[in-house]
Amino acid sequence: MNVSAPTGASSGSAPADETVFVGREDELASLKALLDDVGAGGASLVIHGDPGIGKSALVDEFGRLARARGVSVARTVGVPAEHGMAFAGLHRLLRPYLAHASSLPEPQRKALDAAFGRSAPVRNDLFLVALAALELLADATEGSPLLIVAEDAHWLDQDTLQALGFIGRRIELDRILLLITSRDLRAVPSAIADLPGLHLGRLNTAESARLVNLVAPSISESPRTRVLEASAGNPLALMEFARAALRGADLSPLARLPMTERLTHTFAELLSTLPPPTIDLLLVTALDEGGRSAEQFAAASKLAGRALSDDDLLPAVQAGLVTTEGTGFRHPLIRAAVVSAATESACRAAHEALAEVYEYMPDRTLKHRAAAAAGPDDQLALELEQAGIQAISRGASAVAAAAFEQASELTTKPMDRGRLLVQAAEMEMDIGRHEFAGRLLNQATALPLSAQTRAHLRFIAQSSSTDIWSGPDRVAAVTDAAREIASVAPSLAPRALMIAATACWFGRARKETRDLVVTTAKKLLASGDPQLLPILAFADPLNEAAGVTAGIARVCPYQLDPEWLFYIGGSTMAVLQFDQGLPFLTAAVEGLRARGRARLLAQALASQSWAAFHLARETLAVESADEGARLARDTGQPMWATVAELAKASLAGERGDFDTANVLAERAEAELLPNGPHAMLALVQFARGRGAVAHQMYSEGYEQLRRLLSVTDIAYHPFMGAWGLPDLIESAVNVGREDEAQDYLSTLESLAAQSQASFLRATLAYAKPLLAPDGEAENLFQAAIYEGLTDWPCYRGRLLLNYGRWLRRQRRIGESRAPLRAARETFDALAFHGLAETARRELRASGETSGQRIPDARDSLSPQELQIAEMAAAGLSNRKIGQRLFLSHRTIESHLYRIYRKLGLTSRVQLATALPHQTNARIGDRDQIEPRQ
Repeated sequence: MNVSAPTGASSGSAPADETVFVGREDELASLKALLDDVGAGGASLVIHGDPGIGKSALVDEFGRLARARGVSVARTVGVPAEHGMAFAGLHRLLRPYLAHASSLPEPQRKALDAAFGRSAPVRNDLFLVALAALELLADATEGSPLLIVAEDAHWLDQDTLQALGFIGRRIELDRILLLITSRDLRAVPSAIADLPGLHLGRLNTAESARLVNLVAPSISESPRTRVLEASAGNPLALMEFARAALRGADLSPLARLPMTERLTHTFAELLSTLPPPTIDLLLVTALDEGGRSAEQFAAASKLAGRALSDDDLLPAVQAGLVTTEGTGFRHPLIRAAVVSAATESACRAAHEALAEVYEYMPDRTLKHRAAAAAGPDDQLALELEQAGIQAISRGASAVAAAAFEQASELTTKPMDRGRLLVQAAEMEMDIGRHEFAGRLLNQATALPLSAQTRAHLRFIAQSSSTDIWSGPDRVAAVTDAAREIASVAPSLAPRALMIAATACWFGRARKETRDLVVTTAKKLLASGDPQLLPILAFADPLNEAAGVTAGIARVCPYQLDPEWLFYIGGSTMAVLQFDQGLPFLTAAVEGLRARGRARLLAQALASQSWAAFHLARETLAVESADEGARLARDTGQPMWATVAELAKASLAGERGDFDTANVLAERAEAELLPNGPHAMLALVQFARGRGAVAHQMYSEGYEQLRRLLSVTDIAYHPFMGAWGLPDLIESAVNVGREDEAQDYLSTLESLAAQSQASFLRATLAYAKPLLAPDGEAENLFQAAIYEGLTDWPCYRGRLLLNYGRWLRRQRRIGESRAPLRAARETFDALAFHGLAETARRELRASGETSGQRIPDARDSLSPQELQIAEMAAAGLSNRKIGQRLFLSHRTIESHLYRIYRKLGLTSRVQLATALPHQTNARIGDRDQIEPRQ
């Protein structure tokens, strides 16, 4: 409905623009400052406060100021009726720009078309749609900056909220301002909660009195006092009660009601003065939020029994219930009052009329048909279920959840109702709304369920529990549920068993639990099925390591779906085959990028960063960890963000940047400790201990790392503990705990023999000379340097450093210089500055001066800038780089401008020679170190 009226419609009140500034001068000044800076870069802001506090008035005034400065304005608004309609709010925002969608890369264009129903449903990643939206909006800034206003975020659909959060975190370098309004801070949706915020509070007494004087200067003192008391500083209430006083209303009863009820009552009084055709128009509009004006007039005409026109809307315009600019009601409370005042039969009749006029829009007409149903309707329930299944196919979990739940209310069959409730709960879990899911599962529990549905319910309840990783008992419960669901629903078996296996890894499961998962998986899945490998790897990484390694060796990384490439790559991490896993994870990252699957890409990047860390692929590890952490936060996966950030902490510690390492480790620990025992706490200890030992702070390293293998410690993890075994052995030797060091070495030997993991064999070669008698040490040093550690440059560099020190202790000063020199060059190439300086000090002690490392691009560029520079040097266009990194092409252009300035370049073609080459895995060859004859 395209309706309008001035905000101050009542006689004697002040125009809207005179009331906007009352008590909001500072807030408006803050917004103007954003406008002043928009030419240099963008910003986002969530304005939150109580209903009626003035959020819309503030952004309306700011929009007027922006337009006066030549800034374009795009708007969308959340409406309750569209809360379950995927991308409804985003579609409203992008409607003016969709004609330019043909310029988007094909994956983004197809994703956008499917999301908006312009093509057949396809399985999409929500964030590929968000990236397409960002590109369209960035293109819209070609002629002028752009202001995006998204009002009533608490009523926007989940997919639009995720997209807005995604956009808001990526416009720092675009000429875009994003303003979002929402109710008070507790109601701000999680998808945008991390964006900068501005709280609008109540007006103080002086400001409230000033506003009343502007709105109703002629009211007497007694009503004025009642208005001020009843309104409690809420601007909307102040204006409405002042206008009610002008009409002679008695405010005493209102003052005893809660805020929303008071205002609804005020609006309801106005409704009682309107003619029936006007009421019909308002009711249809209230029930068809986000609908089309023509269809709303057509539906209201059916109710009124004659054709209605704008003249029939005029009484509502004159009463100030609808606006003169924009569309719809002047305030959401007016909409609520219209619906509240209507009878149930009137609402059903309005929905029926709307269902008829929207016959050409199946989703909308189905929604109205369901709302019009007077009782159970199995055919309608079936149609809703099919609509939910279609929504899943296009990645719209929130829409599917709403459809399944509505279908459950309409079916006459209790077992179907239970099944639909469980399906709805699973979709709610998928989008992180655990409280909604729990409510649905509780309803389903009381119903008669089939064996398959009951198993499904139990599995969802167990696998979604927040303490799933807290201990063996929880893991056993999840495993039992997985076994049960696998027995009655074999098609769900791989997914159920994968979650159970992952729980085994994270939850320190007992042997019998691991055995149960392994036995069940081998019984249900063929031995050659790639889906079996990650289940076995995570369920029992020690006993299944050899079989998993052999099975992975038969799989070609570029012949699988990228999702399963990720799972298989992850399984190599579990069995400590980091060198075997990196190609799978790299292929998974490439495939997930190409398909725009941001959630899974974040997980793959986090895993890739750890594999690259262990292989000393420093540049790749830094870039993957940095991007993975950002993308995980963007996609609502805080645990995966922690995984990536702990990789960053380990890298920082190994480089000698202990301030960064400590900050990241402490932040992760603060997030994890409230959850009790957790596998990620082992990574915290590893990050701290690895950096300490690498820089010869042996006492600290020993205290940190021994916790990983202490069964009574909260950070105990038997498999991740193996990551730190060589460092723990080195630190124990150097703090005088040779007996413990020997025990740890025996553990490492046993693990390496049983699993044959390449990492364990390499680190065993590293650790042996550290404990060997002098007469045996040299041969072990040289065997490790020349053979055992050729693919593990970080450990090789550290062993070269230890070998040089050992030679100095043997008073073979001249011979010590070659390994120390090779160690220095290795650490320089890896950008491990702290270790490189240690090698330089050792060289000086041997009598050889050592020049300083020449800085390269890694010293001046951030990880993201280095990643962009590498892609640009490889010939990728700005748009292609943006597509891969989930950034707009204009943001890429701004980054490149900064990169050129930092590196002293003038063009793209100079990047290739300015960037550091990937370090050679075999730095320090036989020509540098002569074996002793």
